[in-house]
This record gives sequence, structure tokens and C-alpha cells, in this order.
Amino acid sequence: MGTRGSFTRHGSQDGRMASMPGGTEHAMRVELDALVSQVPEGPDRAKFSKEMDDFYRLFTRYLHEKKHSRPLDWDKVRGPKPEDVIGYADLEQKNVRDVAPLLSKLAVLKLNGGLGTTMGCVGPKSAIEVRDGQTFLDLTVQQIEYLNQESGADVPLILMNSFNTDEDTSKIVQKYMSHNVSICTFNQSRYPRFKADSNLPVARGPENRPGQWYPPGHGDLYESFANSGLLDQLIEDGKEWVFVSNVDNLGATVDPTILEHMAATGAEFVMEVTDKTKADIKGGTIIDYDGHVRLLEIAQVPKAHVDDFKRVKKFKIFNTNNLWISLKAIKRVVASNRFDLDLIVNHKTTDDGTAVIQLETAVGAAIKHFAGAHGVNVPRSRFLPVKSTSDLFLVTSDLYLLENGQLRMNPKRTFKTVPVVKLGDHFKKVNDYLARFKAPPQILELDHLTVTGDVWFSSGVTLEGTVIIVANHGAHIDIPRGAILNDKVVSGDLRLLDH
Repeated sequence: MGTRGSFTRHGSQDGRMASMPGGTEHAMRVELDALVSQVPEGPDRAKFSKEMDDFYRLFTRYLHEKKHSRPLDWDKVRGPKPEDVIGYADLEQKNVRDVAPLLSKLAVLKLNGGLGTTMGCVGPKSAIEVRDGQTFLDLTVQQIEYLNQESGADVPLILMNSFNTDEDTSKIVQKYMSHNVSICTFNQSRYPRFKADSNLPVARGPENRPGQWYPPGHGDLYESFANSGLLDQLIEDGKEWVFVSNVDNLGATVDPTILEHMAATGAEFVMEVTDKTKADIKGGTIIDYDGHVRLLEIAQVPKAHVDDFKRVKKFKIFNTNNLWISLKAIKRVVASNRFDLDLIVNHKTTDDGTAVIQLETAVGAAIKHFAGAHGVNVPRSRFLPVKSTSDLFLVTSDLYLLENGQLRMNPKRTFKTVPVVKLGDHFKKVNDYLARFKAPPQILELDHLTVTGDVWFSSGVTLEGTVIIVANHGAHIDIPRGAILNDKVVSGDLRLLDH
């Protein structure tokens, strides 16, 4: 009865409490304690209680910064110093066999908390088929397996799941039991969304009900990694470094050159960056701020300077989220209790129209906490994310060859840049995209493709140069079998039947 009493204390009394000086923090603490009290005694309750404590610290930071923090001083923002970002081409190139002893001290960690909802898929994004019927996870496992075979090392694969992806991922990884890869998983934290008006949680219980809980961004990696016990286990097993990347970045493979550089320099944190294009204007970038290296995200930029931030000439690089980090350094900074990452305040609206807030952090923002931290400007080939069907169009095409789970650009392509591809809303969901292409077009000579409206592609289509295909509202366009479109604009209504 006492549990229910503390749990149900919402409404006007809490509203008055939250409006009192210091009352907001107290009201949130009461709510979080009530949520914890609903979980039976045992390991699950202890884990959940720790997560609620971590969230509470983030929440009190949010309240303090909202009231007291000063905005970013744009006059102190400078481009990175030469020693803060070095060129990949300036490093001594190594192959897998050169660094075999170092690989025995490496673990690979993939950020696997996202769902495939933006592409119309159900379940973990890592389970989406991206090439030749194989998923992101299939390709990742193949990469690590080949790496271990070539080097004789035992590089483990670690997946940081969210409560959204953990159950499905646990089932999927069973099929890799016979592979030459050790796979471990752990869950990132689960934090409660809170109402924008009352600063009280939406959650009425610890159950994973839609819209009430959220994974707090990949910046949660450090504390969740430590809390899981895996960090200590890896250090005990003799591992020294972890290579972190997004599971949907097909270019994020283990690079022996960067691993050797990390070991040789003793750097605790290396961030892979690459040159910006006009498609990357919102990407976070390394800066010098008041004499210190930092990651600057667009959400931190004052509104008056957003256009300045987007200019490729001033901020020439962006963060790929491929990170090389010392495991012992992670343990040290997490234990320091001064490990505050820049807050990202994410405003959302639930299905019933309630305005809520999610507090998140970014994994790359930790760069300021590690000794010797710097960036390495890598080739664009190491940043090959699949965020949309436009990206999927590229990685499934003849533009890339697949070898041992790794994609490499087809040497037959004249220019080594990636075409700009913009597929309209009719192609947004994977099932619709697959239905509209009978087979991937040949695009070795393609520079730019824009497709909007009700457009369908037959097999054997070749696209070259700049191709724009527009079917206006009510119109329909069929691109016939074997068509070659070179610097063409196609519009109107074109219906053809294949025989």
C-alpha cells in the first residue's frame, strides 16, 4: 500500500511542490523513487535504481544549466589547431599482419540502439538487409571474423543495445555461434521522458510502454559500459582499446594504420573526421574553444551563427562517430564523477499530444575529457552510413564491391566521389523502394540523381551524369528495361509495359 501511495502522488500537490524553490528536483526525486519501488528486490531493481540515479544527475544539470549556464561564446570558437587534427595520409600505412599483437588488445563496439522506423522497418536497424540479402550485423560479423583469421587475434564484437533492440538482437546473434567471433551485448540506459510543463515523468510504471521511456543517446555508452561489468572484464582480459562506431556505418572497419597510430602516440581518444561536403553541413566538428579541443554540434550553435557553422569553408571537417578509445581511460573518467558531457535537450510530442523532453548526450563530446585526444582526417570511404533509402540505393549498386563483409568502391568508377542521390517520398520506406526497382540500376558514371513522384524502374537501367526524373501529382513514369539515361530530365506521364 505504501508503494502505491508514493507512486500515485501526481497532480496539483506535485505541481505546487515543483514550483517551490528546489521543489522541482525534489518532486522528480520522489517520482523516480516511486518508480524504483515498483521493481521487486534483486539485481533488476539495483540496475534500474542506478539508471534512475544517473538520470536524476542529468536532470538536475539540465535545471541548473537552463537557469545559470552561459551560451556558447562564438568569439572563442576557432578552427582546430594543427595538432588537433592530423591527416590520415601522413600516418605510416599498416596492414593487419603488421599490427597483429595490437589487435589482440582491441575490442570492437557497435552502437546498436536504433530502430529502422525511419525506413519503414520493424525491429533493430542492424537487422535490415543492405547488400545481397545480408544485414548490417551479418556484414559486421564477417568483417571481424576475417580480421581474426588474417591476424590470428581474437577481437571480440560488443553490441550496445537499447531496450528497443535488445530482445530481437539477442535472438539474431544466436546464428553466429559457429563463427570465429566472440559476441557480447549490454544495454544502454533507459530514461523517463518528462513533461515540458511540469518537469515530471510521463512514465507511470517501470514497464516499457510506448512513448514513456527513451534511450538517452550514444553518449550514455561510457557509464552503461562500466555499469555492465564488461569494461572491467575486457581490461582483465588484457584489452587496451575499443573501436566504437555506428552499426549502420558500413565504412567503419578496423583500420590497422589508426590502431598503430593510437598505440604509438599514447593518445587516449582518437576521433575519425572527414572532409565536409554540402550534404554534411549539419555534422558536428572538432573546434578549439578557449584553448581546448572540443566537439561542436549544431544544437549548441547560437541561432545567429548557424549559417556560419554550416559553411564548408570555415568548418571543413565533421565527426564520423568512428572513435578509438583507451579502456583504462574510460574507467578513470567515469569514476572521476566529473564526466559531464554537453547536454542535448530534445523536445518531442507523444501520440496524445503531450509536450515532453528527452535529455541526451553524444559519445564524441567526451573528447574534452581524454589526454592527447585529437582527430584523424580519414578518407570518405570510412564514412558510409545508411540512414535512408537514398543511401541504400548507393550501397546496393555496382558502385561498390563486397569482400569479406567490407564494401569498397568499384575501381571501374572514373571519379572516386560518391554520387548525390535524392529519392522522394514514394521511395522512403524500404518495401516501397524495393518494389520500385526491379534491379539496382548501373551507376558507375552517375554524378547526381533526383527522383520524385510515382516512378518505377525496370531492370537493366543505366544512369549517367545528372539525371532528374519528376512525376507530378497524378502522373506516372515507367523507366523501361535497358534504358540508358545520360544527363537527362524526364517529366510528365510515361507508361510502358515490359514484354
